[in-house]
Amino acid sequence: MECVVQGIIETQHVEALEILLQGLCGVGRERLRIHEICLKSGPNLGSVASEVRLLCDLEQPEPTWTVKHIGGAMRGSGAEQISALVRTMVESKVSKNVLRLFYALGYKLDHELLRVGFAFHFYRGAQISVTVSSINKMLKLHATDEAVPVTPGIQLVEVTAPASSDNYTEVVAAVSSFCEYLAPLLHLSKPGISTGVVPTAAAAAASLMSDGGGTTL
Repeated sequence: MECVVQGIIETQHVEALEILLQGLCGVGRERLRIHEICLKSGPNLGSVASEVRLLCDLEQPEPTWTVKHIGGAMRGSGAEQISALVRTMVESKVSKNVLRLFYALGYKLDHELLRVGFAFHFYRGAQISVTVSSINKMLKLHATDEAVPVTPGIQLVEVTAPASSDNYTEVVAAVSSFCEYLAPLLHLSKPGISTGVVPTAAAAAASLMSDGGGTTL
């Protein structure tokens, strides 16, 4: 399982967000360049459609592949009362032949994206990952070098943390607590709930850029 929240930020304020994250996390950032291929099962693989994502890490000297399956979100009154989405998620490292394998199994290409940005990984009440990336689409099949932004001037921010059925409440609390520090720059909420950019972002970014975000909290 994982807990996840998302938000958006204007590209002009990303540098300020990076300064803030650097101060909060106390760790260096990792560059991000991920080719994401979304596959869906064909009708011959059962009555329930299945979707998997193949992630190719292009930042590595030799690109590495991961297969990721995102399942259903937790439902019920308890799920509605918490601030993060809790969903099942399984991922595993795979070989570079994985795309050929899924095609052979009857999966079809649904869409593909290129995510370019950076990420922070740290422990703050839970093992939290923050990714900040532009989402780009390919004009030609697998042509990552020719990718263009889906939403120019806007970047996606995602905060995730692994959880289990026993500790998801504590993990959601840790994620929510951390997100409060980012509130002047962006609002983070459950995926699918769009809140737009934050009106205070410009002033908060200017303040962070002027003092360099020098304090680790």
